[in-house]
Amino acid sequence: MKNEVLIGCSSYNNRFWKGIFYPDNMSGSGFFTFYCQYFNTYEFNGSFYKFPTVKIFDNWYKKAPENFIFSVKAPKEITHIRKFNDCENLLSEFYNVCQTGLKEKLGCVLFQFPPSYSFTSEKLHDIIGKLDLNFKNVIEFRHQSWWNQEVWDAFLAHNITFCSVSHPQLPQTIFKDFPLIYIRLHGIPKMFYSSYDTKELLDIKDATDLKSAFVYFNNTASEAGILNALELKHMLE
Repeated sequence: MKNEVLIGCSSYNNRFWKGIFYPDNMSGSGFFTFYCQYFNTYEFNGSFYKFPTVKIFDNWYKKAPENFIFSVKAPKEITHIRKFNDCENLLSEFYNVCQTGLKEKLGCVLFQFPPSYSFTSEKLHDIIGKLDLNFKNVIEFRHQSWWNQEVWDAFLAHNITFCSVSHPQLPQTIFKDFPLIYIRLHGIPKMFYSSYDTKELLDIKDATDLKSAFVYFNNTASEAGILNALELKHMLE
């Protein structure tokens, strides 16, 4: 991936998109194939709730067309329950499942930490020390204390991407100096529902110009996510 912007959503199985994106008469079983006709990446979030298996990812690999890319969210057992403590085996298993199941269609591995997980230097170096740096690791924090130079410098030194988030309680910075840009758009002011206007999408387009980037719309509880994704895709064509 070189100077390419991949746009997608963090969910696709949405009956509210029928008549807006999916044809009115389409059943849910046809949604993903239809989605793949318009987008070449998808952020797989199901793995956050249930630890994935090779079989599951192999099925997704077979369903997706050639040159399609999945980003995969790490299980909450790693990030929210254990908070990276005593999880070396789980991490190794997770990476292995992703690589074995998705093969060349694996893009980024996303680790999202909870709002209660605040910054310390010890936590920072613990995260870095446990990640497999052979993967495209992206870290999404939900506590503002992580927005600091020590974190950014350490991530840059280890080829780790600091996730750019659009979130009601967090800074809106788009980080352009990391190995790649990874943007998650959750919806502001109403999380998962609010739409982004054309000016906001143009700002994203400008920020990702001549960069390698993944942009995922997670404002998918309404029709906003798919309409925003289509508009940004059109801007980049």
